[in-house]
Amino acid sequence: MTVRLYAMTCGYLTMPVSMLIEGGEGNLKIPIPAYLIEHKKGVALFDSGMSLLVQRDKHKALGPLLEPFFQVHFEPGEEIAARLDSLGRDPSRVEYLINSHLHFDHAGGNALVPNARVIVQKREWEAGHVPELIQANYYDPRDYDHGHDVLQVDGEHDVFGDGLVRCIPTHGHTPGHQSLQLQTASGVVVLCGDACYLRRTLDEMRLPGVVSDREDMMKSLHKLKELQKRGAKIMYGHDPEFWTTVPQAPEVAA
Repeated sequence: MTVRLYAMTCGYLTMPVSMLIEGGEGNLKIPIPAYLIEHKKGVALFDSGMSLLVQRDKHKALGPLLEPFFQVHFEPGEEIAARLDSLGRDPSRVEYLINSHLHFDHAGGNALVPNARVIVQKREWEAGHVPELIQANYYDPRDYDHGHDVLQVDGEHDVFGDGLVRCIPTHGHTPGHQSLQLQTASGVVVLCGDACYLRRTLDEMRLPGVVSDREDMMKSLHKLKELQKRGAKIMYGHDPEFWTTVPQAPEVAA
Protein backbone atom coordinates (compact mmCIF):
# COMPACT_ATOMS: atom_id res chain seq x y z
CA MET A 1 0.00 0.00 0.00
CA THR A 2 1.19 3.51 -0.80
CA VAL A 3 -0.10 7.07 -0.94
CA ARG A 4 -0.20 9.55 -3.80
CA LEU A 5 1.59 12.84 -3.32
CA TYR A 6 0.94 16.09 -5.15
CA ALA A 7 3.34 19.01 -4.70
CA MET A 8 2.21 22.61 -5.11
CA THR A 9 3.93 25.97 -4.84
CA CYS A 10 1.70 28.64 -3.35
CA GLY A 11 3.57 31.81 -4.22
CA TYR A 12 7.14 32.91 -3.51
CA LEU A 13 9.08 35.09 -1.09
CA THR A 14 12.37 36.90 -1.57
CA MET A 15 14.40 37.00 1.63
CA PRO A 16 17.99 37.32 2.89
CA VAL A 17 20.08 34.20 2.29
CA SER A 18 21.60 34.71 5.75
CA MET A 19 18.22 33.81 7.26
CA LEU A 20 18.26 30.53 5.35
CA ILE A 21 21.85 29.47 6.00
CA GLU A 22 24.54 30.95 8.23
CA GLY A 23 27.04 33.04 6.32
CA GLY A 24 24.81 33.43 3.28
CA GLU A 25 24.89 36.67 1.33
CA GLY A 26 22.39 38.52 -0.83
CA ASN A 27 18.75 37.62 -1.35
CA LEU A 28 17.01 34.53 -2.69
CA LYS A 29 13.55 34.01 -4.16
CA ILE A 30 12.15 30.88 -2.55
CA PRO A 31 9.03 28.78 -3.26
CA ILE A 32 6.28 28.32 -0.68
CA PRO A 33 5.25 24.66 -0.90
CA ALA A 34 2.19 22.73 0.21
CA TYR A 35 1.38 19.10 -0.44
CA LEU A 36 -1.77 17.06 -1.02
CA ILE A 37 -1.62 13.46 0.17
CA GLU A 38 -4.21 10.94 -0.99
CA HIS A 39 -4.66 7.85 1.17
CA LYS A 40 -7.32 5.20 0.73
CA LYS A 41 -8.85 6.38 4.03
CA GLY A 42 -8.90 10.07 3.19
CA VAL A 43 -7.12 13.21 2.07
CA ALA A 44 -4.51 15.16 4.00
CA LEU A 45 -2.72 18.44 3.37
CA PHE A 46 0.77 19.21 4.64
CA ASP A 47 1.02 22.95 5.23
CA SER A 48 -1.25 25.57 3.72
CA GLY A 49 1.00 28.38 2.47
CA MET A 50 0.24 32.04 3.03
CA SER A 51 -2.98 33.84 3.89
CA LEU A 52 -5.06 35.92 1.54
CA LEU A 53 -4.15 38.91 3.71
CA VAL A 54 -0.52 38.54 2.61
CA GLN A 55 -1.75 38.64 -0.97
CA ARG A 56 -3.86 41.73 -0.41
CA ASP A 57 -1.93 43.78 2.15
CA LYS A 58 1.63 42.74 2.94
CA HIS A 59 2.12 45.46 5.54
CA LYS A 60 -0.97 44.51 7.52
CA ALA A 61 -0.23 40.78 7.22
CA LEU A 62 3.45 40.76 8.15
CA GLY A 63 3.66 43.76 10.42
CA PRO A 64 6.69 45.92 11.20
CA LEU A 65 8.87 43.06 12.49
CA LEU A 66 8.70 40.79 9.44
CA GLU A 67 7.82 43.06 6.53
CA PRO A 68 11.34 44.52 6.03
CA PHE A 69 12.79 41.05 5.45
CA PHE A 70 10.40 39.80 2.76
CA GLN A 71 9.32 40.67 -0.75
CA VAL A 72 6.07 38.89 -1.53
CA HIS A 73 5.29 37.29 -4.89
CA PHE A 74 1.82 35.85 -4.32
CA GLU A 75 -0.89 36.30 -6.93
CA PRO A 76 -4.60 35.39 -7.00
CA GLY A 77 -4.90 31.75 -7.98
CA GLU A 78 -1.78 30.74 -6.04
CA GLU A 79 -3.45 30.41 -2.62
CA ILE A 80 -4.04 26.89 -1.31
CA ALA A 81 -7.78 26.84 -2.02
CA ALA A 82 -7.21 27.71 -5.69
CA ARG A 83 -4.40 25.18 -5.97
CA LEU A 84 -6.69 22.47 -4.60
CA ASP A 85 -9.48 23.56 -6.93
CA SER A 86 -7.08 23.16 -9.86
CA LEU A 87 -6.69 19.51 -8.82
CA GLY A 88 -10.43 19.03 -8.64
CA ARG A 89 -10.28 18.79 -4.85
CA ASP A 90 -12.76 20.65 -2.66
CA PRO A 91 -10.85 22.45 0.14
CA SER A 92 -13.86 22.00 2.43
CA ARG A 93 -13.53 18.20 2.14
CA VAL A 94 -9.90 17.85 3.20
CA GLU A 95 -9.95 15.64 6.29
CA TYR A 96 -6.55 16.46 7.81
CA LEU A 97 -4.39 19.57 7.74
CA ILE A 98 -0.93 18.74 9.06
CA ASN A 99 1.04 21.86 9.94
CA SER A 100 4.81 21.53 10.06
CA HIS A 101 4.74 24.62 12.27
CA LEU A 102 2.80 27.84 12.70
CA HIS A 103 4.76 30.43 10.70
CA PHE A 104 2.85 32.60 8.24
CA ASP A 105 4.11 30.81 5.12
CA HIS A 106 3.13 27.35 6.42
CA ALA A 107 -0.10 27.89 8.34
CA GLY A 108 -1.39 31.12 6.81
CA GLY A 109 -3.79 29.32 4.49
CA ASN A 110 -5.42 27.28 7.27
CA ALA A 111 -8.59 29.37 7.11
CA LEU A 112 -9.06 28.26 3.48
CA VAL A 113 -9.32 24.61 4.57
CA PRO A 114 -12.14 25.14 7.07
CA ASN A 115 -13.32 21.64 7.95
CA ALA A 116 -10.03 19.80 8.29
CA ARG A 117 -8.73 18.47 11.57
CA VAL A 118 -5.43 20.24 12.24
CA ILE A 119 -2.58 17.98 13.37
CA VAL A 120 0.24 19.83 15.09
CA GLN A 121 2.84 19.04 17.72
CA LYS A 122 1.57 19.82 21.22
CA ARG A 123 4.60 21.93 22.07
CA GLU A 124 4.15 23.97 18.85
CA TRP A 125 0.48 24.66 19.53
CA GLU A 126 1.23 25.63 23.11
CA ALA A 127 4.05 27.97 21.99
CA GLY A 128 1.60 29.56 19.57
CA HIS A 129 -0.62 30.58 22.48
CA VAL A 130 1.89 32.00 24.97
CA PRO A 131 2.43 35.74 24.37
CA GLU A 132 6.19 35.64 25.05
CA LEU A 133 6.69 32.66 22.71
CA ILE A 134 4.45 34.15 20.04
CA GLN A 135 6.73 37.17 19.96
CA ALA A 136 9.98 35.18 20.23
CA ASN A 137 9.03 32.83 17.38
CA TYR A 138 7.33 35.38 15.10
CA TYR A 139 3.95 33.67 15.20
CA ASP A 140 0.68 35.40 14.35
CA PRO A 141 -2.50 33.75 15.71
CA ARG A 142 -4.41 35.20 12.75
CA ASP A 143 -2.74 32.48 10.69
CA TYR A 144 -3.84 29.47 12.73
CA ASP A 145 -6.58 30.34 15.25
CA HIS A 146 -9.71 29.67 13.18
CA GLY A 147 -11.68 27.27 15.36
CA HIS A 148 -10.47 24.05 13.71
CA ASP A 149 -10.64 20.79 15.58
CA VAL A 150 -6.98 20.46 16.67
CA LEU A 151 -5.18 17.21 17.41
CA GLN A 152 -2.09 18.02 19.46
CA VAL A 153 0.38 15.16 19.13
CA ASP A 154 3.46 14.56 21.23
CA GLY A 155 6.22 12.99 19.16
CA GLU A 156 5.66 10.61 16.25
CA HIS A 157 2.10 10.19 15.01
CA ASP A 158 0.66 7.71 12.50
CA VAL A 159 -2.03 9.74 10.72
CA PHE A 160 -4.01 6.88 9.16
CA GLY A 161 -2.89 4.06 11.46
CA ASP A 162 -1.01 1.99 8.88
CA GLY A 163 2.44 3.59 8.78
CA LEU A 164 2.03 5.23 5.38
CA VAL A 165 1.79 8.84 6.64
CA ARG A 166 3.78 9.60 9.77
CA CYS A 167 4.49 12.85 11.55
CA ILE A 168 8.07 12.89 12.80
CA PRO A 169 9.30 15.52 15.29
CA THR A 170 12.02 17.76 13.86
CA HIS A 171 12.14 20.44 16.52
CA GLY A 172 14.51 23.36 16.44
CA HIS A 173 13.35 25.76 13.77
CA THR A 174 10.46 26.38 16.13
CA PRO A 175 9.74 24.69 19.47
CA GLY A 176 7.51 22.00 17.97
CA HIS A 177 8.36 21.74 14.29
CA GLN A 178 7.47 18.44 12.61
CA SER A 179 8.17 16.84 9.24
CA LEU A 180 6.12 14.20 7.42
CA GLN A 181 7.31 10.77 6.25
CA LEU A 182 5.35 9.08 3.46
CA GLN A 183 5.41 5.71 1.77
CA THR A 184 4.81 6.35 -1.94
CA ALA A 185 5.00 4.10 -4.97
CA SER A 186 8.53 5.36 -5.66
CA GLY A 187 9.73 4.88 -2.08
CA VAL A 188 9.94 6.81 1.16
CA VAL A 189 9.56 10.58 0.86
CA VAL A 190 10.16 13.06 3.68
CA LEU A 191 8.51 16.48 3.55
CA CYS A 192 10.91 18.59 5.61
CA GLY A 193 9.08 21.85 6.07
CA ASP A 194 11.57 24.26 7.60
CA ALA A 195 13.64 21.57 9.32
CA CYS A 196 15.79 21.74 6.18
CA TYR A 197 15.41 24.84 4.01
CA LEU A 198 17.99 24.04 1.33
CA ARG A 199 19.92 21.08 -0.08
CA ARG A 200 23.06 22.84 1.22
CA THR A 201 21.58 22.79 4.72
CA LEU A 202 21.77 18.98 4.79
CA ASP A 203 24.85 18.55 2.60
CA GLU A 204 26.90 20.93 4.75
CA MET A 205 25.00 20.47 8.04
CA ARG A 206 24.73 24.24 8.36
CA LEU A 207 21.97 25.82 10.36
CA PRO A 208 19.88 28.82 9.30
CA GLY A 209 20.66 32.23 10.70
CA VAL A 210 17.42 32.31 12.71
CA VAL A 211 16.75 29.26 14.89
CA SER A 212 14.60 28.66 17.96
CA ASP A 213 16.91 26.00 19.39
CA ARG A 214 20.26 25.26 17.70
CA GLU A 215 20.86 21.96 19.49
CA ASP A 216 17.41 20.61 18.67
CA MET A 217 17.66 21.69 15.05
CA MET A 218 21.03 20.02 14.60
CA LYS A 219 19.57 16.81 16.04
CA SER A 220 16.75 17.11 13.51
CA LEU A 221 19.22 17.53 10.66
CA HIS A 222 21.01 14.37 11.77
CA LYS A 223 17.66 12.56 11.79
CA LEU A 224 16.95 13.70 8.23
CA LYS A 225 20.47 12.76 7.13
CA GLU A 226 19.98 9.24 8.51
CA LEU A 227 16.68 8.89 6.65
CA GLN A 228 18.39 10.07 3.48
CA LYS A 229 21.16 7.48 3.95
CA ARG A 230 18.46 4.80 4.17
CA GLY A 231 17.12 5.86 0.80
CA ALA A 232 14.43 8.41 1.61
CA LYS A 233 13.84 11.24 -0.86
CA ILE A 234 14.18 14.54 0.98
CA MET A 235 11.84 17.33 -0.13
CA TYR A 236 13.81 20.42 0.86
CA GLY A 237 11.56 23.08 2.29
CA HIS A 238 12.41 26.17 0.25
CA ASP A 239 15.25 25.30 -2.15
CA PRO A 240 14.46 27.08 -5.46
CA GLU A 241 16.92 25.01 -7.50
CA PHE A 242 15.54 21.75 -6.09
CA TRP A 243 11.97 22.85 -6.71
CA THR A 244 12.61 23.33 -10.44
CA THR A 245 12.92 19.51 -10.53
CA VAL A 246 9.66 18.82 -8.67
CA PRO A 247 6.61 18.02 -10.83
CA GLN A 248 3.85 20.43 -9.88
CA ALA A 249 0.25 19.38 -9.42
CA PRO A 250 -1.71 18.10 -11.30
CA GLU A 251 1.26 15.81 -11.96
CA VAL A 252 2.13 13.29 -9.27
CA ALA A 253 5.44 14.13 -7.58
CA ALA A 254 5.91 10.67 -6.08
